[in-house]
Amino acid sequence: MNYIVLDLEWNQCPYGKAREDEKLPFEIIEIGAVKLNERKEIVDTYHRLVKPVIYRKIHFRTKEVIAVTMEELQRDGILFPDAAEEFLAWCGSGYRFCTWGTTDLTELQRNLAYYYMEEILPGPILYEDVQKLFALAYETRKDRRSLEYAVDFLQIEEDGEFHQALDDAVYTARVLGSISDEIIHENYSIDCFQNPKSRKEEIRIRYGTYEKFISREFATKELLMEDREVTAVRCFSCLRNARRKIGWFSDNGRNYFAVGCCQDHGYVKCKVRIRKAADGKFFAIKTTKLIGEAELEKIKDKQASIRGRRQKKGK
Repeated sequence: MNYIVLDLEWNQCPYGKAREDEKLPFEIIEIGAVKLNERKEIVDTYHRLVKPVIYRKIHFRTKEVIAVTMEELQRDGILFPDAAEEFLAWCGSGYRFCTWGTTDLTELQRNLAYYYMEEILPGPILYEDVQKLFALAYETRKDRRSLEYAVDFLQIEEDGEFHQALDDAVYTARVLGSISDEIIHENYSIDCFQNPKSRKEEIRIRYGTYEKFISREFATKELLMEDREVTAVRCFSCLRNARRKIGWFSDNGRNYFAVGCCQDHGYVKCKVRIRKAADGKFFAIKTTKLIGEAELEKIKDKQASIRGRRQKKGK
């Protein structure tokens, strides 16, 4: 299996949100990628400028970080549908995407959807978030560093410019090359821009210390939180139903928490994050893991704090 290390640059509406195209808030203007073999050795590279058709002036924030000009894009770029087909043909078959962070694949699919081209890159997509993998390898699970930080931390030679798609892809590939295969293989990510549509397509993945479940779509949040599979609290180790210790509660209407107790393995924490799909419906991403007494008390405190705030508002 090859790794395709992908980096994208995109532009946004230079005239503010009011004049933004809601279906395409970020228009891709540059694609850079590196192809690695199973030994994480670079075997090929890809680079293409993309001619913009939605936003034909570069947003001031985009201009601050990229080196390419609108004149270069119009002169040297090709239209996105042509660039997308060319790029995916270059990727070949039997590969896994790798990106720095979680946004590149989402925006690639959003741009494809704008041109009704989703079928050439079906999802959900399994990929490697190299930013997350770097944190797991060298810092903590929750740390999220910049690519520049990782390059400096690993003392990687800086022979390219940051925020240029191909150079950033090369740097990301070099960071990936410093991470063990075990960490990479055990901690892959899932992009759900194209989320499950039916019960049959729902996703359940067990990692080393937790399980992730991605549900099908529901018309409303309320219907989603009535689904038995979404709200089930099962032990991570034995998969049996856990006795409910803390019932489902929400901190902001998007995240829900519950805790159960397994007689053999202890406390089980479930967290449901509600996400809005591209078609306006809702789906859930639920994580389940075993916890100790200390984290149980933190969740109790969180629930009590939320109840207290709501009671004050109700007075």
